[in-house]
Amino acid sequence: MKIDRLIGILSVLLQQEKVTAPYLAEKFEVSRRTINRDIEDLCKAGIPLVTTQGSGGGISIMEGYKLEKTLLTSSEMQAILTGLKSLDSVAGTSRYRQLMDKLDVRSTTLASNSHILIDLSSYYRSTLAPKIEKIQDAIENRRYIAFRYYAPKGESVRKIEPCLLVFQWASWYVRGYCPDRKDYRLFKLNRMLELEVLPEQFAQREAEPYELQADSAYDRHIPVKAVFAPEMRWRLIEEYGADSFEEQEDKRLLFRFDFADEENIFSWILSFGDKAELLEPVELRGRLLSLADGILKKYRTDRRCGDSGRRCTGK
Repeated sequence: MKIDRLIGILSVLLQQEKVTAPYLAEKFEVSRRTINRDIEDLCKAGIPLVTTQGSGGGISIMEGYKLEKTLLTSSEMQAILTGLKSLDSVAGTSRYRQLMDKLDVRSTTLASNSHILIDLSSYYRSTLAPKIEKIQDAIENRRYIAFRYYAPKGESVRKIEPCLLVFQWASWYVRGYCPDRKDYRLFKLNRMLELEVLPEQFAQREAEPYELQADSAYDRHIPVKAVFAPEMRWRLIEEYGADSFEEQEDKRLLFRFDFADEENIFSWILSFGDKAELLEPVELRGRLLSLADGILKKYRTDRRCGDSGRRCTGK
């Protein structure tokens, strides 16, 4: 896009004393004539550029106006670079590093201040990265995407106008307008299979603002009370924070938190084995007992052992 190129040219000029039109043309992969038009546009916008001819000539910003060598401070640029590198860690590409190179951000300027590393790659990187790349291309070219989606309510084939990639609640999502539902929907990338970018383009739509509010992710309406063995302290702190429990006289940990659904409660409690006991809601204790009995029966059911025809108890 032209505006991106103009910003890039301005950034280069702010960091270098003087550059030539051929240098800029090669850097931004356009013709020298295009660069000349860009320089004219920057001048019309009020940027005092000076062009000198002959040996040692080139394009520069008028000396009296060049107060700083960069639009941002080193720490500010480092923060931007850190964020862009984190996106590369997800996509499995160097497209954002290349973007910083086009803006002429010098690694020597930032190396001394590199004290933050964000790596968003995950166990699902081999399947997640291609999805992100496809969705990015679809958003940039305003093309529909179609996919098979697996949700708690069932399986469906969906088609949407993608508009935003979202990393929230420790997972990646795509937000888009669903023609069937006539509304915006959020889809989790790990639940999407058979993702396809369709050749059909959609008209530009004024997207509704998306508010990144963690509390809106789940309707936590089930207050849970449970006790945990002392050795589970690390996990409670990691998953729900130190304020989620109190240490009792017997050293056990009394836990309180609100959950969104019963299945999540059961799977979480059972993942602690015999190191946890659900106290409230009382009605869920009975359901948890029935679930535990069903598991116990599966492992105690008689089954044949080998070819001898003998019966074994599984004990």
